[in-house]
Amino acid sequence: MGDFELQDLGDGRFALTGEMSFDTAERILRASEKPFEEHTQLEIDLSGVTNSDSAGLALLLEWVTWANHTVREIRFEGMPERVMAIAKTTEVDELLSRGERWAGFIEAPET
Repeated sequence: MGDFELQDLGDGRFALTGEMSFDTAERILRASEKPFEEHTQLEIDLSGVTNSDSAGLALLLEWVTWANHTVREIRFEGMPERVMAIAKTTEVDELLSRGERWAGFIEAPET
């Protein structure tokens, strides 16, 4: 069974390290639910992912779908090459950026 760590870096920033694979994807999803709920804008650093496969891609697409359905923004940094290769081969690479709506943070108007 693979190991992973999802670190909360504050202000909606997270870092995922270790495996993002069939062995860990479901556990990562469960571990992310509560901390992600607290933010409207999320940035996930994937540069520490050491092993990934199509289940890792499915996890990222699940996060994008969740972000879109709950009116949140999500961005991925340090995308693993293997995940990007699978995404391009299966023609879903553009879906990975569907959770990005930001050209900058939107500030609420002062009342």
